[in-house]
This record gives sequence, structure tokens and C-alpha cells, in this order.
Amino acid sequence: MDLAFIPSPSVGVVHLGPIPLRGYAFCIIIGVFVGVWLGNKRWVQRGGRSGTVADIAVWAVPFGLVGGRLYHVITTYEPYFGKDGHPLDAFKVWEGGLGIWGAVALGAVGAWIGCRRRGIALPAYTDALAPGLALGQAIGRWGNWFNQELYGRATDVPWALEISSDPAVGRVGGTYHPTFLYESLWCVGVAVLVIWADKRFRLGHGRVFALYVAAYCAGRAWIEYMRVDEAHHILGMRLNVWTALIVFLLAVAYLVISAKKAPGREAIVEPGAQEEAAAAAGGADAKSAKSGKADATATSDESDEGRLDRSGAKVSVTKSAGGEGAGDAVPGDGADAAGGGAKTS
Repeated sequence: MDLAFIPSPSVGVVHLGPIPLRGYAFCIIIGVFVGVWLGNKRWVQRGGRSGTVADIAVWAVPFGLVGGRLYHVITTYEPYFGKDGHPLDAFKVWEGGLGIWGAVALGAVGAWIGCRRRGIALPAYTDALAPGLALGQAIGRWGNWFNQELYGRATDVPWALEISSDPAVGRVGGTYHPTFLYESLWCVGVAVLVIWADKRFRLGHGRVFALYVAAYCAGRAWIEYMRVDEAHHILGMRLNVWTALIVFLLAVAYLVISAKKAPGREAIVEPGAQEEAAAAAGGADAKSAKSGKADATATSDESDEGRLDRSGAKVSVTKSAGGEGAGDAVPGDGADAAGGGAKTS
């Protein structure tokens, strides 16, 4: 008898009238928003304009979704194009099946298009986005929990994942390793590592992104090895394990070569952004100084108007041609000046 386990949701979709609300889709959408939000903060810190990351994401996200789905369908084609397959099911993204390798690869193509339109170097953009991608993946993996998919081998550990039986899809009930949770936590750790390394070593020219890729692949290799879902094998290992190893080596090679060819970090990530920020700051300072000068002048005028002579008359100050002020007494309440009987003007 299991003393503790992680329960799976009984359903992965809730219907709001005729509208289906799917947990898998919600996790993907929330992950995208978190990734863009963090990427925007980092981009502004690097000297870019606020909103640029979101503008480029309009290109990157659709390309990434298509790439993720294509990778899944190509590497797991049997349910769609094999014997008794259903080709139209290849379009049912909400049922799960997005390969991160295809998502990042084709998403990078979309980001490149967006960067070209804005005159921005792609490596600088990916460096700003890298930790957000890791956090987005961490959130998106919970979509597998809603769909009860991509779990590991059977286990009785306290944090085991309970899976319900479903003969229609060949799912056997029991408790299994929650590989979705392992990967989610690993991605959070990758995000923290990348942010720390970027601050500590001032990485640039795509090396932040390369570190994210290498760190993710290192975790994905052992997590993938634990999974029991159907997959193609090459030389006794799952296809995605090989993919993780190859991409890891490519990322490490890029880190080493890039550090030699382009050390340091880009001084400018978005043309004109720093000049606009400086001009806006200068305009604000000038406006503040002008406002302070006007306040000082008003205070001086009020002080002069309030000056009284010894007889109690208000003093009017008029500057002579030499610039010196001569004070003329103005009697108050119609009183005559002492001895003269005439008003002083």
C-alpha cells in the first residue's frame, strides 16, 4: 500500500459551455507569458527597448509551436501515418506532443526573422531570453501532468505519480516516477544557474543561450532515460537521449569557440535604444531644472512685493538703467508720506 503519492487530475479539460478549457494549453500559454516577461526585463537591463522581446516573440512563438509539433509527429509518426493511424490527429496539439528540440530550432528561425526586422543581433536576443525559456519549460511540463503522459518507470517512492488506467490508449494504472516534475524542477535550476553565470561572468554573444542549452540537455538525458513511453531506439538508447547528447556537445563547443572569438559582452544590443533613454532622461532633468528656476523666481518676487518701509508703506522695486533697484515707498491705506502730504509713487 502506498503511503503517499502525487495524484493525477481526473480530467485534463473542463468545458465552459461549448468552450473546452484544457490544462495542457493553459500551461503552455502561461509558460510563454512568463518567458516573455522575464526576457523583457533582462533585455531592458541590457540596454534594449521595453516591448522589443514581445514584438519578436510574435514571430518566434508560432514558429516554435509548429516546430515542436513537427518534431513530435516526425519522430512518433505511427499514431498518425502508421498502420491504422489518423493523419488529422497530427493537428490536435491540445492533446499533447510538442518536441522541445523542434520548438527551439524553428522558434529560433522565427526569432531571427523578427530580429532582422528590428535590426537586432540574434545572439543578444537569445541571451536575454534564455532564463525565461527555461522557466517557460518548467511551467509547460505541468501540461503533461494534466494529460497523464510522459511518466517514468513504476516506483513506490513517496513522491510517485499516480496514473489511472485507460485501456483505450494502453495506459496501465499504478504509481510511476513523475518525470514531468523532475524536468520541471531541473528547468528551474537551469534558469537560476544561467542568471547567476550571466551576472558573474558577464556572458554575451549567445553564450548565455548556449549555457542554457547545455544545462538543459544534461538533465534531459537522464530524465529521458527514465521514461517508459513508446520511442524509437538507436543502438539501444532512446532517440531523444541521443539528441540531448549531440546538442549538449554542440552547445559546449559553441561556448568555447565563442569565448575565444568574441570575448566579453555586447556594448549595444538595440541600435538607438540607449540614445533614446539618455535623451528622455536629459529632457526630464531639463524640465525639472526649469521648474526649479521658475519656483525660485516666484519666491523672489513674492519677497520683494512683501517688503515694507519703516513707515509701514509697501516698497515697489524698480531697476534703474544700471541694473540696481531703487525702492519707492507706497503708503498703505491712502496715508500721506511724513511731512509732504503727497503719495510716493
